[in-house]
Amino acid sequence: MEQKPTPENMTMMQAFEWYVPDDHKHWKRLESQVAQLKASGVDNIWIPPACKASSPSGNGYDIYDLYDLGEFDQKGSVGTKWGTKEDLLKLVNAANDNGVGIYWDAVLNHKAAADHKEKCQAQEVDQEDRTKSISDPYEIDAWLGFDFPGRGDKYSKQKYHWHHFSGTDYNAANNKTSIYKILGDKTKGWADGDEVDSEKGNYDYLMFADLDYDHPEVSEDVIKWGVWLSKQVTLKGIRFDAVKHFSEDFLRKFITALDKEQSEGWFFVGEFWKDSLSDMTRYLDRMGKKFSLFDAPLVYNFSQLSKTENADLRSVFDDTLVKTMPVNAVTLVMNHDTQPYQALEAPIEPFFKPLAYALILLRFDGYPCLFYGDVYGIKGEHPFPPSCGGALPNLALARKLYAYGEQADYFDYATCLGWVRYGTWDRPFGCAVVLSNAGPGEKRMHVGEMHAGEQWTDVLGWGQGEVTIGKDGFGTFTCPGTSLSVWVNKDAEGRERFGKFDDDIYKS
Repeated sequence: MEQKPTPENMTMMQAFEWYVPDDHKHWKRLESQVAQLKASGVDNIWIPPACKASSPSGNGYDIYDLYDLGEFDQKGSVGTKWGTKEDLLKLVNAANDNGVGIYWDAVLNHKAAADHKEKCQAQEVDQEDRTKSISDPYEIDAWLGFDFPGRGDKYSKQKYHWHHFSGTDYNAANNKTSIYKILGDKTKGWADGDEVDSEKGNYDYLMFADLDYDHPEVSEDVIKWGVWLSKQVTLKGIRFDAVKHFSEDFLRKFITALDKEQSEGWFFVGEFWKDSLSDMTRYLDRMGKKFSLFDAPLVYNFSQLSKTENADLRSVFDDTLVKTMPVNAVTLVMNHDTQPYQALEAPIEPFFKPLAYALILLRFDGYPCLFYGDVYGIKGEHPFPPSCGGALPNLALARKLYAYGEQADYFDYATCLGWVRYGTWDRPFGCAVVLSNAGPGEKRMHVGEMHAGEQWTDVLGWGQGEVTIGKDGFGTFTCPGTSLSVWVNKDAEGRERFGKFDDDIYKS
């Protein structure tokens, strides 16, 4: 019987952090990195929102025009914070040439920086319970008119007016900031309760001018945009921003339309950021199994464990998506919202970062996502160097080369975990991992009689010495205190590839 080749382990990277400089050179910087990212085991990169934002320094979550990818002189510049459309397409081509897929960051919940004000009837609602009105209906003058003068009718003739939105947060007539539910014959208030998250009564409204997907012109234009985008840019998938704030029904239609076009095999992941496993699994059940979510509960577990002295590491996967629905879980340690000084900051102690990354990269379950700020460091007023002492690309490479086959866990001690990957017939090397959040760790673990007599060393170079595998297939593997070691046969294929990554992305 012919043995099937073992599928390669896949890894994605979020290719930005919040404080990347707004020098409009980010697409160029990323283009210079795709070859070495691929060599370190990164297969797909999630790029920042590439549509025109409200200003040249906007990260793109303040989205103005879906159809402007840095091509038209609008909102103060032709390019986006990240660069021009031409730069973007060069990055995409370089990525494709290197076998790296691109995931788009689609911001479909709202629009920002309208071109003019429009008068409409609205009602103020309670910040904490959007189903409760706190005023009578009255006329407001709100920034809800979008004409896209720099683009005109190119790609799409659709303009946006007050009746295309369900809510906004500012009334220019009295300079009042509040959450306004837009009324009128064209709209029935917020999206249905079963279509969006129930936090704050109904979490349809998040920020800016909130799009109303019950309006046929809105859903038609945005679906048309998705199909247009797939022809403009060669993509492998989409990350959907803020999915708990807009219509699930619309999102299913959008994905179906793309599938019909050319996205067969595309990867779809949603940002449903909530420390509630039951809400996430219910959402996935409703969305159908072709959808993934970022494992927010896992990030909170990492944060909590890292801040607790002698924490019981065996609880790390409790109530996480990767434990419950591993096929639909994108595992991560940090992102642009949880990084320091951001809205959902979830601090993780520096010593714990490599442990957390080992737990997502070197185990069987989940699709791991590296964070740009951990690979290249964080800029801005409060800069941080690359995390893990610069070893994160080595951990990603260890995943790509050695983390295959059956997994045997040695979770028998609260502050020191170990596991073994046995390798497969065509990826035979395997690995043994030991990590500790307290003193130095040691585990006697079975890696297999087929390895008897081999000398194993730590690919990270953090654990000292060599481990000789006994006739019985056992070895005694160690790690330094509050650290980890990844032991592999010192003669394994690919060992010479470690320690080659250059994380200085901001060279002149």
